[in-house]
Amino acid sequence: MENKFKYSDDNKRYHTLTYYYKKKFNTKVCKVSLNANFTCPNIDGKVGFGGCIYCSKLGSGDYAGNPKESLNEQFEKGKEMMQRKWPNAKFIAYFQANTNTYAPIERLKECFEPFIERNDCIGLSIATRSDSITDECLDYLEDINKRTFLIVELGLQTIHEKTSKLINRCSTLNSFDNMVKKLKQRNINVVAHIINGLPYETEEMMIDTVKHLNDLNIDGIKIHMLGVLKDTPLEKYYQKHKFHILTKEEYVNIVVKQLEYLNEEIVIHRLTEDPKKDDIIEPTWLTKKFTILNEIDKIMSTRDLYQGDMIKEKKKNE
Repeated sequence: MENKFKYSDDNKRYHTLTYYYKKKFNTKVCKVSLNANFTCPNIDGKVGFGGCIYCSKLGSGDYAGNPKESLNEQFEKGKEMMQRKWPNAKFIAYFQANTNTYAPIERLKECFEPFIERNDCIGLSIATRSDSITDECLDYLEDINKRTFLIVELGLQTIHEKTSKLINRCSTLNSFDNMVKKLKQRNINVVAHIINGLPYETEEMMIDTVKHLNDLNIDGIKIHMLGVLKDTPLEKYYQKHKFHILTKEEYVNIVVKQLEYLNEEIVIHRLTEDPKKDDIIEPTWLTKKFTILNEIDKIMSTRDLYQGDMIKEKKKNE
């Protein structure tokens, strides 16, 4: 069946990041993950201790650079590796590990400004929390956005308060919603992170999280599957309670339904987690990233589904 989705150049039936970058920059774009050795207010005691229960000791920076190396060294190594496959690519500096606005402005400038000035770096992607962007930081982000391409990635994970307390997120849905609005008022691109398969959440709850994001005018989304990693609080919780871990088939079907409920203009930055084989306890199928992506494509094609179908259907019936 011919693909008629307007935000994809290949067989994808959702708004691919590759398509978005190609249209915006007219070239292949790669993100180089960096570790600026920031901490997190959920680790140092400002709002909580121990971090979110699923985070490793690297604070969501398992694929970021080595914090013992300078940011420039980390960038050069990541760039060199990617250029072997894409020699003409451009690069985005991705500040990934921990909370990358949780520091004084001068420290943020020391980290961000060198990459704004690089000719081979076309933008910044900054991962952070909604409770860790001060008004002064907002002003600085607005200034950055005027000088280079900027994405601010905000961790939401779920809209459900009971789950939020269980995973020790230590921030509220209201905080997230308000920060998205503040960033969008300054024309800053916002990407939201969510996690499927959190303990005791139903399919309906996961879909409700996506529906909520639809109303916030976000620009992109990252959808993860919960992975139980070694040496995390989640590992201990799982060993004690043995909550249900989604099967690959369950996960794929939930993601397909979430895509149906997502506005077609929202860019899909990620559709699955990608853990290291030696780190993952459950689910082991999570290490087969491309199998998961292929299954999503197969179901959407077989059922003739596209991103945003449920929104269009709702409008027809209004």
